[in-house]
Amino acid sequence: MGAVLGICSAAQLACCCGSAACSLCCSACPSCANSTSTRLMYTVMLLLVMVVACITLAPGLHEQMKKVPFCENSTSMVPGTFKVDCDNAVGYLAVYRICFATCLFFILMALLMIGVRSSKDPRAGIQNGFWGIKYLIVIGGIIGAFFIPEGSFASTWMVFGMIGGFCFIVIQLILIIDFAHSWAEKWVSNYEETQSRGWYSALLLAMLSCYALTLTGIVLLYVFYTKPDGCDLSKFIISFNLILVVVASAISILPSVQEYQPRSGLLQSAVVSLYVMYLTWSALSNSAAPCNASITDENESSFDKQSIIGLVIWVCSVLYSCVRTASSSSKITMSEHILAKDGATGYDQIEGDGGEAGAKETKVYDNEDDAVAYSWSFFHVVFALATLYIMMTLTNWYNPSSQLSKSNVASMWIKITSSWLCIGLYIWTLVAPAVLPDRDFS
Repeated sequence: MGAVLGICSAAQLACCCGSAACSLCCSACPSCANSTSTRLMYTVMLLLVMVVACITLAPGLHEQMKKVPFCENSTSMVPGTFKVDCDNAVGYLAVYRICFATCLFFILMALLMIGVRSSKDPRAGIQNGFWGIKYLIVIGGIIGAFFIPEGSFASTWMVFGMIGGFCFIVIQLILIIDFAHSWAEKWVSNYEETQSRGWYSALLLAMLSCYALTLTGIVLLYVFYTKPDGCDLSKFIISFNLILVVVASAISILPSVQEYQPRSGLLQSAVVSLYVMYLTWSALSNSAAPCNASITDENESSFDKQSIIGLVIWVCSVLYSCVRTASSSSKITMSEHILAKDGATGYDQIEGDGGEAGAKETKVYDNEDDAVAYSWSFFHVVFALATLYIMMTLTNWYNPSSQLSKSNVASMWIKITSSWLCIGLYIWTLVAPAVLPDRDFS
């Protein structure tokens, strides 16, 4: 982790050490706003925690730990009384402890950042700097978490994890739907302004591609997750979600919906439909073996090809949701928020430059001198919820297991419920302006 930290955070760490180091290391980095670089640094932190959590679930790691001399369950005879229980260092309990420390860190940061309005606040340095110290705090917290007595820790922390994980699912679905609306509105606006056939073709191609992938996914789900003489539950889930996406697509082009949302169309529905099919596939991949073609051997490694593909998609979705939170916090919290503009004139240098270099030479510049670009406190709350969501997903929710991806009814129903909630939220965004015409949904 230390080596990765040195590579990923070299620019900001150097900028905390003085102008000389900053000029050496930061000169090779592209110019960016501190609001952007800070979000990236916290994202890297969350990604590293996720990687470490996955490593503790690696198949065969438990057997390898038995070869470590100081482990209590070691097969090696080593004199001395210093022994530790290495069983707690792997498996779902290790994930619980890692995410416990990380979640507490983000909660602490959220509390510290309450009420920050601009980078002139003395607490801005804590948010945008001291990366080495913050990473050391997280690492130290993770190490300390392994000394927590087992007792009822796992069962109690699982309840918190389920609540926080569900909250993050709701936020994630809101952001996915917001992404679909923003994408379609941007392209439709470009087409209306330019009347270019290029934009029209791009809209049509994107919509048809998403629907084609959705249809392909539905066919593959029927092929690999159902059987002619059984698997009624899988058939119901696939068919029901197919009906839901068709209904949502039909609603999006209704005249009453178009009257209040002229730019609402099939592109948003196509994106949401594709995401719903992904959730359906992710859910059915946790179904029972007879109806799950991905399970050919109960002793098969957790890290098969399908699990890796699903894990990569899931990681990208989680990280996107976390970073996107910064620019969409006002939509989620229903509060007005003034975004600082990247590249605005009159920006200040980052702390630690000492004023020796001109503002034009500064690679990481302050674009939050007048107002913060996002709610810092809410940003950390979402990262804390994301940590809990990662923990619950890796450990199969309310049926904890050290297997990363196998047959698990708990995970299956969580994902199925998420797909239905996604469709429900999307349909509400379509009909809400017509149902509540006196309210501004812009």
